[in-house]
Formats: sequence, C-alpha cells, structure tokens
Amino acid sequence: MGMAAESQFHVLAVDDSIIDRKLIERLLKTSSYQVTTVDSGSKALEFLGLHEDDTTNPSTPCVSPNNHQEVEVNLVITDYCMPGMTGYDLLKKIKESSSLRDIPVVIMSSENVPSRISRCLEEGAEEFFLKPVRLSDLNKLRPHLMKTKSKDQHQKQEKQEEKSAFQSPKQQQQEKEEHQQQQQASNNKRKAIEEGLSPERTRPRYNGITTVV
Repeated sequence: MGMAAESQFHVLAVDDSIIDRKLIERLLKTSSYQVTTVDSGSKALEFLGLHEDDTTNPSTPCVSPNNHQEVEVNLVITDYCMPGMTGYDLLKKIKESSSLRDIPVVIMSSENVPSRISRCLEEGAEEFFLKPVRLSDLNKLRPHLMKTKSKDQHQKQEKQEEKSAFQSPKQQQQEKEEHQQQQQASNNKRKAIEEGLSPERTRPRYNGITTVV
C-alpha cells in the first residue's frame, strides 16, 4: 500500500549535470516516486506550464493548459548552480506564480554556503540538500509531499461536502423513491403470485370440461 501511495507522487528534478540528474532520478525511483528530469530552469518552467514572459505580464495567464493540466507535479527538486537560470531564480518564479506557489521546492548544491542556504529557505524552499544527495535526504521529502496531498484531500473533501449539502435532499428523495419502488415491486410480485395461481389452476379444469362436453 505504501509503495502504491508513494508512486502517486510526481517529482520534477532539475539539474544541468547529466550525472547528477541520473543519480537523483535513480534515488527518487528507488523511493518509488514518479520522476521527470530536465536540464534547465527554463525547461522546468515550460514543463510546469509557466512561461518566462508570463511573469513580466501579470495580465496574461501563467498556465498553459497543454502542459500543466496533463501532468501534476507534487514537488520540484533543483540544483542551485545552473547556467542561465539558477535554482534560486527558479524557486522565486515558482513562488511568484499563483498557480504554482503551493508546489514544494527543494534546492540542491555541492557548496555549503550558509548565506545561500538561508536565502533559499527565506524565499520559500522546503529543504536545502548538499550533494551528493542520499536516500536519507529523500526521506525528508515525504512530509512535504504529504502536506500537499492533505491540502488536496481537504479541498476535495470541502468540495464534496458542498456538493453533498446540495445533493443530500435529492439523494434522500431518491432513496425514499427506491425503497417505495422496491416495496411496491415486492407487493406486486406477491399479489401476482397469489392472483396468478388460481386462474392457472382453474384454466386447465375449464379446458378439460369444455373438451369433455
């Protein structure tokens, strides 16, 4: 059950190093997560459905339905030092997006720089891992994933409760109607059986009499 539950979590791993990408992908899959890997922050944003131009134009929608709705990402883990867009820049763009800000982001770095770590955590990063990342580090991801899962479940429950609040009278009526129909059906069967037995028994008698006469 645990394996099946964890496999529902989808992690987007971002790293410009193919070696580090393969390593983190292997570790995540060992932990039974679904993994997608990209080699840059811009590709990560594209996969998430967020375009760089959209951040500068608030009026334009930041989510493209072709990408974001197809694949749900439960967590982003990204390298800090990358050409073009750093992991910190990617973190900021995700947290600035109204549609993506709830996705947990974890930063990785081969350099232990306290100011860098504190800056990422202040910007909204859930964790800061030092490379090489280990399985023990990935165990720290589960609480963050469970939080997002519980939020989704609460939202779904609230929606279901709202729907049930409107649907409960209808459901009660339907249940009453179904019970009544069942009772009527059972009564009709009993009546049909009781009434049907006598004519069936009498018919052959009359038929016999007519044939004799």
